[in-house]
Amino acid sequence: MSEPRTVLVTGATGLVGRRLVPALHAAGFSVRAVTRNPARAGLPAGVETVEWNGRTVTQEMLFRTHGVVHLSGEPVFGGRLTAGRKRRILDSRVASTRAIVESIAALPQADRPSCLVCASAVGYYGDRGDEPLTESAAAGSGFLAEVCEAWEAAAAECEPLGVRRASLRIGVVLAREGGALATMRLPFSFGVGGRFGDGKQWFPWIHIDDLVSLLVAAVSDERYRGTLNAVAPNPVTNAELTTELGLRLRRPTFFTVPALAAKLALGELSDELLASRRAVPEAARDLGFEFRYPELGDALAAEL
Repeated sequence: MSEPRTVLVTGATGLVGRRLVPALHAAGFSVRAVTRNPARAGLPAGVETVEWNGRTVTQEMLFRTHGVVHLSGEPVFGGRLTAGRKRRILDSRVASTRAIVESIAALPQADRPSCLVCASAVGYYGDRGDEPLTESAAAGSGFLAEVCEAWEAAAAECEPLGVRRASLRIGVVLAREGGALATMRLPFSFGVGGRFGDGKQWFPWIHIDDLVSLLVAAVSDERYRGTLNAVAPNPVTNAELTTELGLRLRRPTFFTVPALAAKLALGELSDELLASRRAVPEAARDLGFEFRYPELGDALAAEL
């Protein structure tokens, strides 16, 4: 019997997922997308859609798949970090990952997927100043660091089952369709954009096409395992980002959001915006991965 070439994708209708699906097709895979509303998923023809509740991936969904790409999760930057939102953010990542692993464990060995490629985030590192952060760096402190640590631990539970695991610590994804770039673009377009705090904090970013290529490589290549920083090789500071974005949009960048003002407006969430994470993609570079957009200016030009 030939090896299955179907990849199960959660979050297929999200920012990254919508570019990942055609990229998987181009790499020779078929896609089985789990979504809350298959009728309104709007995915390309040929994509198999399966309804789910946002958490439970059943054995039937996983049967005879080559791999799983788990991208779904409650948005972090969707309001203040209340106790309820923290619980939803944690459960949507950790509980759903554990549920996937439990369903994998329930399958006969021969029917299990060969890999679980799971999203994580550079929030794992907490606030680390100017320290270069490779994948071997210890976890930091703070809510998102705790979430990412638990998230990766849940994904790693698939390894004793004979399933290869790759957790991608994703930086800020730059894409024209939405996400951080769309959020930043609006105030900058009106000439009221500027840096956060003193602007010295490091800003780990990645162009969406490079992230998609990393995900496809992690599905296809058995060398991709453990944790990988999904960030461009040339991180910038918040001040450098502000300057480059202003230049690309031909708008001034005189404004500054003081740390105290951010704290008053966003509460605990401001700590994440002001955190400094100088993450570098050591594992991807060691594997020979080539970034199409290693420089911020080129990435912004492509998406703006």
